[in-house]
Amino acid sequence: MKRFGFKKAFLFCLIPVFLFGVDNRKLLDCYEIFDQKRAELEAQAEKILEEKEAFEALKNTYMALMKKKESALKKREKEINATLVKIENEKKAIEGLIKKNKEILEAIKNAKLDKITKSYAKMRPKNAAEILSNMKPEDALEILQKLQPKIVAKIFAKMDPEKAARLTQMMQNGDVNESASTSDTGGS
Repeated sequence: MKRFGFKKAFLFCLIPVFLFGVDNRKLLDCYEIFDQKRAELEAQAEKILEEKEAFEALKNTYMALMKKKESALKKREKEINATLVKIENEKKAIEGLIKKNKEILEAIKNAKLDKITKSYAKMRPKNAAEILSNMKPEDALEILQKLQPKIVAKIFAKMDPEKAARLTQMMQNGDVNESASTSDTGGS
């Protein structure tokens, strides 16, 4: 039995040598494979890093371009708003001028009418009646409305009764537009 123990012990010693020798080659092969894989992974990682850097550069360029465009857009928007304010102010100024011009024109018209009315007030009623009878009814009505009632009565007394009646009716109604239709029916 001792022999059997010696053989076993010898085998146990030899087996690991064979196994270790075989495992050592395999282990060396594994290290080579690991080194190759590690080199491949490092290359891929470096490529990914380069792509990431390129992407970041592109992203930064895009963001800078967007900021520049946004800035230009805001500047343009401010210019447009300033132009709109300027146009609105000019519009208000023009409206004010138009209103003022209308007031001036109305004042001139009234002054002119007052002057004409004073002239008719100084005329003889017969002459005033003849002139007013030959005028457009709306113009005659404007003059008659500015005269004193006493003078209007004297002019109507010297005027064709039909014409005087139409003008009187227009004065009562305050309708200047009616005069266009009555002038066509023949009064003068």
